[in-house]
Amino acid sequence: MLRKRPYRELEKRIGYRFRNQELLEMALTHRSYRFEVKDVSHDNQRLEFLGDAVLGFLAAESLYRDNPSEEEGFLTSARSQVTSGRAFARMASDIDLGSFLRLGKGEMQSGGDQRDSNLADAFESVLGACFLDGGVAAARKVFCLLIEPLLREGETDRWGDNPKGALQERCQRKYKAGPTYRILSEDGPSHDRRFTVEVALGEKVRGVGKGRSKQEAEINAARDALNGKRLPSPKDH
Repeated sequence: MLRKRPYRELEKRIGYRFRNQELLEMALTHRSYRFEVKDVSHDNQRLEFLGDAVLGFLAAESLYRDNPSEEEGFLTSARSQVTSGRAFARMASDIDLGSFLRLGKGEMQSGGDQRDSNLADAFESVLGACFLDGGVAAARKVFCLLIEPLLREGETDRWGDNPKGALQERCQRKYKAGPTYRILSEDGPSHDRRFTVEVALGEKVRGVGKGRSKQEAEINAARDALNGKRLPSPKDH
């Protein structure tokens, strides 16, 4: 039920060595394992709860420090992206966390070591365990190694599922004017159309996007405007 791999290898991957190995073992213990093994009395659910709070704090701290000119809406959206279950599962997969999980027989046979929900929960649990073992400094060390680069390099979609809304809010707040969208081209057969759309603030184009529908193209244009940092100062729009 447990794939035998030394925890030292996992510690190398997360950049932190535990003083109390039992905390790390608990963080890797799925509830299915606790139910099947009589002498195991704890699983990682409480650590997951703690890790979620620790990750939220560290993400907020990093975003606040590195984005001094951004408004609260941007910071909230960016934090929600990097602290989502999908993001945690991807980061857990990157360090092959699934191969260290303690799973019950049925959970393992059903592919539980690769299930996104299990990976995301375990990732949060490991951060919670780091916090208990070494305090904020330990958790921050792991965060800076595995998560902060995603924030700084833009590898997550910092604008969430609604970049048009984010752009509208930003323009109204900073420039007292909303963006406008215009179709540049519409190509392809009726069953497979391709749209190209530009978004402008005033008379200046701020982003261009493509998509299979007008809506998709507008979303991509808004994302391009936000990520491209081509928005003007409030005085020159």
